Amino acid sequence: MMGEHMALENLTILDLTRVLAGPFCTMMLADMGANVIKIEIPAGGDDTRTYPPFREHNLEGERESLYFANINRNKKGITLDLKAPEGKALFKELVKKADIVVENYRPGVMDKLGLGYDVLQELNPRLIYAAVSGFGCYGPYHLRPGYDILSQAMGGMMAITGPKGGPPTRAGSALGDILGGLHVTIGILAAVNARAITGKGQRVDVGLMDSVIAATENTALKYLESGKIPERMGNRYAAVSPYDAFRCKDGVVIIAAGNQHLYEKLCTEVLHRPDMITDPRFVDMPGRLANQDAIQEVIEDVLKDYTMQEATELVLSKGIPAGPILDVSQILADPHVKAREMFVEMDHPTLGRITINGCAIKLMDTKPSVRTPAPALGQDNRAVYQGLLGLTDAQFNALHEKHVF
Repeated sequence: MMGEHMALENLTILDLTRVLAGPFCTMMLADMGANVIKIEIPAGGDDTRTYPPFREHNLEGERESLYFANINRNKKGITLDLKAPEGKALFKELVKKADIVVENYRPGVMDKLGLGYDVLQELNPRLIYAAVSGFGCYGPYHLRPGYDILSQAMGGMMAITGPKGGPPTRAGSALGDILGGLHVTIGILAAVNARAITGKGQRVDVGLMDSVIAATENTALKYLESGKIPERMGNRYAAVSPYDAFRCKDGVVIIAAGNQHLYEKLCTEVLHRPDMITDPRFVDMPGRLANQDAIQEVIEDVLKDYTMQEATELVLSKGIPAGPILDVSQILADPHVKAREMFVEMDHPTLGRITINGCAIKLMDTKPSVRTPAPALGQDNRAVYQGLLGLTDAQFNALHEKHVF
């Protein structure tokens, strides 16, 4: 099927997004076949063109961002000055031919440009207008600038992350941006389906703070029921024990005995301590949660002579969920990760052979794929403005000379 169709090949998307949350969304849509036209400011383009890691690619020492290359593959690239009257006019013409606009400006910016949803919807009633911002388009904070670390702080993720007794800790990646990108992608696809029902487009509004709150799952419920603010627990989980990271000879492994049956198997078949099943401290989940240090001591004493791989294989062989804590070098070499194509090599016109992230959504018939490298700044201007909008050579050259694109 892959050669015949892609899941979103019938959708044209105007992508005004920058940095991560928005571009992650449009990357996913592009991987699934959408025709994504990335629109950048003529001078400099997306900020992430200047973000590390870089690779030098010629004798003059010029370098390009691998960050940008990773998150903007499969997209066409044009430049456009939305502040110029001619730029606004061109954007409106593009909107008439598009299905979706995605932007991640601060709320109100597009309205000030005269290109807000109300204006664009009149031009194209089927248009889906999606925005991802720090705090969404309404509410007391909606005009605040938003960054990933703010979303993790204000959405509650940092308060529950970090070692016991230690400071609140940001997740090691820009998790708020990624969660925002995922939520706006889901919202867009829902709006596409709603349009099939109603014939009309709509606005999709996603805030990074909301996205992080949703990802803290039952944290609020625990507080509302108990009146106690959940504490940071390191790698432990407030609902289940033993469900943690345990030291072995050469590293750390995770063991997740998520129910009574698994706990009993762990005691008898791995720890050889059947007495721990009937020990009053450990007899039920509340007891195990209250006595996690004692359980950890026993488990780590048993595992101290095992390597990570040996410990993982031992515990798994007894039917108990387990796995090593892998660093990125181990993940890149992992046979399962390779089989799932979570990293893909591709040829880039200036960077040469590069490795980028694969697509985590596996559609078995209309398979997502990495097909084209991230665009050079404005590389598709002529193809889009002349091919899609029908500008003549004279019109194109005149606008180009005026720096409209």
